Amino acid sequence: MNPPGPGRYTEDQLVEQPAIALFEELGWVHVNAMQETLGPAGTLGRDNRADVFLNQRLHAAIERLNPEFPAEAVELAVREVTKSRAALHYARANQEIYKLLRDRVEVSVRQPDGSSLPEKLSIIDWENPENNEFLLVSQLWIHSDLYHRRADLVGFVNGIPLVFIELKASHKNLKNAYDENLSDYRDTIPHLFDANGFILLSNGAESKVGTITSDWEFFSEWKKINSEGEQGVVSLETVIRGMCTKERLLDILENFVAFQDLPSRFIKLL
Repeated sequence: MNPPGPGRYTEDQLVEQPAIALFEELGWVHVNAMQETLGPAGTLGRDNRADVFLNQRLHAAIERLNPEFPAEAVELAVREVTKSRAALHYARANQEIYKLLRDRVEVSVRQPDGSSLPEKLSIIDWENPENNEFLLVSQLWIHSDLYHRRADLVGFVNGIPLVFIELKASHKNLKNAYDENLSDYRDTIPHLFDANGFILLSNGAESKVGTITSDWEFFSEWKKINSEGEQGVVSLETVIRGMCTKERLLDILENFVAFQDLPSRFIKLL
């Protein structure tokens, strides 16, 4: 998609900038990738804009969470998480990666006597949220074979793109974010959603949450921040505080995700 004109860009910033500030308040690190430089020493360490995993960060996280395993095992775990799943339906690919994140990645580790044993490596520390890296990237270009798209906000945990946020200007109908943007992204850069935990659509005043398989009517509001019923000034604040604190995000993804085979299709539930 072409970059928006100056007027619209300013309007969108009125929604995007407060969202970024709120994520930073919650302990996320923010990087603006509009002018991203590529390579190992680049902005995000990506080799090219088709990469949806931040491999350097993923490798560092697996190494940190599994200090007892050799470098070979860490590298095998990185490859297993990030390998192409283009041959799978995107919901099946999502389920496959979800199981790796929740149940750990099994790799074959060579023993001193030359034999190999299966071992499981952790990708995310579900019990200790602060033991993970939380990175919010704005204006992230994603390339596929035929298309180039720019995502508003993507939340990475240990280099894995778990949260996708599409923002519209405050006067725009929120359904446009689904019809014009999300639907297009799912068709043109589907690999961005292979590991996605949930999708958030907002124009600031109205916000809805769904999964990679949700039709528009199944995107739902997140109505409160906590069990006391506290609400934010606008719905975007409510949903970010309610779903994207480090502890709450990991709790939701670990314990409140399910997949279901329906007669018509395979779906993901949140």
